[in-house]
Amino acid sequence: MDFLTIIQILDSTMRLATPLLLACLAGLFSERAGIFDIGLEGKMLAAAFLSAAVAAATGSVWLGFLAGVGASISLALIHGLASITFRGDQLISGVAINFLAAGLTVIVGQSWFGLGGRTPSLAGDARFNPLEWPLAETLADIPVAGPLYAELISGHSILVYVALLAVPTSWYILFRTRFGLRLRAVGENPGAVDTAGISVVRLRFTAVIICGLLCGIAGAYLATGLAAGFVKDMTAGRGFIALAALIFAKWRPWHALYACLLFGFLEAIGNRYQSIELAGFILPVQFMQALPYILTVVILAGFVGKAIPPRAGGAPYVKER
Repeated sequence: MDFLTIIQILDSTMRLATPLLLACLAGLFSERAGIFDIGLEGKMLAAAFLSAAVAAATGSVWLGFLAGVGASISLALIHGLASITFRGDQLISGVAINFLAAGLTVIVGQSWFGLGGRTPSLAGDARFNPLEWPLAETLADIPVAGPLYAELISGHSILVYVALLAVPTSWYILFRTRFGLRLRAVGENPGAVDTAGISVVRLRFTAVIICGLLCGIAGAYLATGLAAGFVKDMTAGRGFIALAALIFAKWRPWHALYACLLFGFLEAIGNRYQSIELAGFILPVQFMQALPYILTVVILAGFVGKAIPPRAGGAPYVKER
């Protein structure tokens, strides 16, 4: 494997890890506030569809982006209404959102475009194009540092950089601000927060909205940045891998970045090497495609150790009289 191949794999890792990272941070905010959300997949899927559909109809990727984020936040509010206001089961609400998004995106897509649930291919201003950093082409011929700068650092869409900036921002909000302290306290002991005169409901709804925002960005990136349009079930389990990465990271932002980069790297390897000969036996393409999911299970089962979620997670809060 030469140096250029390594750079290309790392470049793919960055692109593939971006939606995982955004969804993982979304789950981090929600679960830190005590709201378990397995509906990340559904919110990403809805955002991917609506962002691609609006971008295809208007020719503006930013209008599509806003539509996708709006769809995700709307589903997040439905989840908040069910689990916070009506104190329903958070897992059932998340599953319902996943099924709702999976069905509606295909039905509405077929009704709008007649392409079997797909949207038209996006091009030009209808999708996020790579950003070329200053002097990227000029410095590309410099050994080692040039390809790193021109291929790995430069050349990504703006949402990749947004995802990377979201990591230190999330860390600062959660661990260096009063809001973050209260949010984490709601996930551990909502009764104490309520006794201090702080609204548990407002904090949890805020966390749910942040979760919807980040899932919306992740879904919009999938359809208008990583790909050039929406196809049926294009999230392909990324929401569940993001939840696995969240457990692997033990609900910490920087560790979430490392976990998502690991899963993105495994997916990049699986995409690049479709057939590998091992001890005279050629591994089938299907095995390489399933490799990220297989290793996700192996890592969670054998290498995570004891991961303790927020103590009040999954339980509706009933205000004491």
